[in-house]
Amino acid sequence: MFKKLRHRALEDELMDDFSMGGAELREALQQLRVINRIFQAAGPVKYGVQQLWQEAGKPDYLSILDIGAGSGDVNRLLLRWASANGIEIKLTLADRTEEACEEARQLFRDEPRVEVMQCNLYDLEPGSFDIVTGTQFVHHFSPAELPSVVGSMLRASKTGVVINDIHRHWIPWLAVWLTARLISTNRYIRNDAALSVAKGFRAEDWRHLKDALGVPDMAYCWRPLFRYAVIIKK
Repeated sequence: MFKKLRHRALEDELMDDFSMGGAELREALQQLRVINRIFQAAGPVKYGVQQLWQEAGKPDYLSILDIGAGSGDVNRLLLRWASANGIEIKLTLADRTEEACEEARQLFRDEPRVEVMQCNLYDLEPGSFDIVTGTQFVHHFSPAELPSVVGSMLRASKTGVVINDIHRHWIPWLAVWLTARLISTNRYIRNDAALSVAKGFRAEDWRHLKDALGVPDMAYCWRPLFRYAVIIKK
């Protein structure tokens, strides 16, 4: 296992197969919300958005796009943060699959600040949002694809990008593998949960991405529990 985690896994997750889906995928998205709560997945994206907001002079209004949002559950913390700081926020949750969009619509059905949009990252207009975020999104792409993906996120933003993704390490791999088997019999969860850790990142991966993007203002830091917050300012 230790040798396998030296480099990012290139195997596709079941969630990357868009020919599948349906009720089983919706169940997986619901159970992923439980895993996200257990492993405190919401913290890094709030941390990163707060840093960009402060750098921008603490504006009263923010438009944020969460790309590859799934059901968007990690953004509930972001909405509470905005309320606590008197920020008017417009949050758009975007995903390619109808199942994810339906889960997000259901989860945020009583939240007027949230809009759900089914779209592809590459369809976004330049400068459409103040901040573009991606939580557990970029690990779905190979090292060769990452510069194009993150570059498209940057183009769609006015202020910058926040990436919240997984630290590739044996401790979270084992913890997630065990948790998935304790809480779920869902095929997506059992296959993809630990694989997502194996597809995660270490510091050198972020350094390589920074070099490939050619951006001077990209910072990354480790955040609990075994995650990275990556902040790219424009």
